[in-house]
Amino acid sequence: MSPRPSTSRSAALAAAIVCAACGAARAEEPREIQVRTASPDGVGEMVFDALATGPEDGELVLLLHGFPQTGFSYRHQLRALGEAGYYAVAPDQRGYSPGARPEEIEAYGMVHLVGDVVRMAAALGRERFHLVGHDWGGAVAWATATYQPQRVLTLVVLSTPHFGAMSRALADPESEQYRRSAYFEDFAAPDSELGFLADDAARLRDILAGTGSSPEEIGVYLERLGDRETMRAALNWYRALQASRAPPPPAATGDGGAPRATGAPAGPRVAAPTLYIWGTEDVAFSRDAVEATAEYVGGPYALHEIEGAGHWLPEEEAETVTRLLLEHLRRPPD
Repeated sequence: MSPRPSTSRSAALAAAIVCAACGAARAEEPREIQVRTASPDGVGEMVFDALATGPEDGELVLLLHGFPQTGFSYRHQLRALGEAGYYAVAPDQRGYSPGARPEEIEAYGMVHLVGDVVRMAAALGRERFHLVGHDWGGAVAWATATYQPQRVLTLVVLSTPHFGAMSRALADPESEQYRRSAYFEDFAAPDSELGFLADDAARLRDILAGTGSSPEEIGVYLERLGDRETMRAALNWYRALQASRAPPPPAATGDGGAPRATGAPAGPRVAAPTLYIWGTEDVAFSRDAVEATAEYVGGPYALHEIEGAGHWLPEEEAETVTRLLLEHLRRPPD
C-alpha cells in the first residue's frame, strides 16, 4: 500500500469531498491510497486506486462500488467508518483503476473480481474483513461471502440480490426482473462505451445525475470514467457476464477450479451475518429476486427496505445507509 501521486483528478476529488462536507461536523476526510496486489491470472501486478479513512490497525471494511461509479460513491460512509475506528477502504475496482485494467474480456469474470477482493485485503494486512457492496460491487460481495466464507466477518449488500436469486428470476422471461435486466445486452454490446461518451458523455452524465451527486461530484466521476479506455473496461464486467451465461463461478480459493454455482439454495450459503438493504423504488432490482435472497443466507440475516428509495443508496440515502451499516458492524455475533 502506498500514497497515490497527486493528479488533476486528486484536485477535483479533494474539492468535491470538501464541498460535500460543508456544514457537517468536522470528520476525517478520505485519503487517497494505492493497493498493490500480485495477480495469479497472468496479468501481473495490479495497482488499485482507493479512498481510505480510519486507523490502519482498525478492523478492515472493504467497500465495493458499482457501475458507473468508483470508490468515491462511499464518501459519506467512509467518513463515519473512520470516525468509528474502522480502517475503511473503497477501491476503484478492476478496470476502473488504470493500474488494474487487463485487456481481455474474460479477465473481468467473477472469479477474478473475487480474487481481487481477497488479494486487496491481504495487501492491507488482513485475512478477514467486513465487506460492503453496492450494484456490481454487491454481486462481488455476495460471491466473496459465498465462496470465501472464512474471510468475511460481516456482509452488507445494497440494492443487489444474491446471484442465485437473480438466476432464478432471470430464468423466467415473464418475470419482472427479466424485464428490468434487459439493458444488460445493450451494455455488453461491442463498443457500447461510445454511446455513454457521445455528446460530451451525455448518457453517462444523466446516469450520474440520477445518483443525487452534485455537479462537482459528477465531475469527480467523469475525471475517472470520461474516456473510452476506462468505460470499455468498466463495461467488460457486463461482457464477461454475457459470455459466461452462468452464475458467478469463483472457487474456494478465489482462483478458479471449483464447480460453477447452480443458483440452487442447496449450494453454498452465506454464513456471515448479513444485512441486505433495498430501496422499494429501485429500477434495476425487483421484489421477487430481493425476497428470494433470504434462501441463500445460512447465517443471521436481515432485509431492510427503505420505502421510496431508488437504486443509488450510498448517496441517495447516505444517512440511513451509514446508520444501518454502523449498527450492523457493532452488533454482537449471535
